[in-house]
Amino acid sequence: MMSDESGVVCVTIVAESYIESRLLDGLAASGARGWTVTPARGMGPKHSGVSEIEGGSIRVEVLASPRVAERIWQLLRDDYFTNYSIAAWEYPVTVARVDRYRDTSG
Repeated sequence: MMSDESGVVCVTIVAESYIESRLLDGLAASGARGWTVTPARGMGPKHSGVSEIEGGSIRVEVLASPRVAERIWQLLRDDYFTNYSIAAWEYPVTVARVDRYRDTSG
C-alpha cells in the first residue's frame, strides 16, 4: 500500500490471539515503536471458529511512518497471510507529537 511520505498511518491487524507474541516481535523488528492490543470479536468471509478454540482474536493498532508500515505489510505477506486467519488495513491519521512516529532507522 502506498502512503504519503510526510504523514503517519495506522496499520490495524486482526489476528488469532495465539500468534500475538510472535506477531509483536515481528512488529518490533519491522521498526514499530509501539502498538495497542485489544481483544476482538467479529465475523469475516472465512471465519472458521478456530480462533475461539485457541483463545479468540486480537486487534493490533500500530501508528507508524509509511516506511515502517511498508515493512509491516511485508512481514504480514511473508509470514502470516498464507498460514493464519488474519485481516489488515491501513489509513492515514493525524496525531499529536508526530515526532514519536517518525522512522529513525535511517
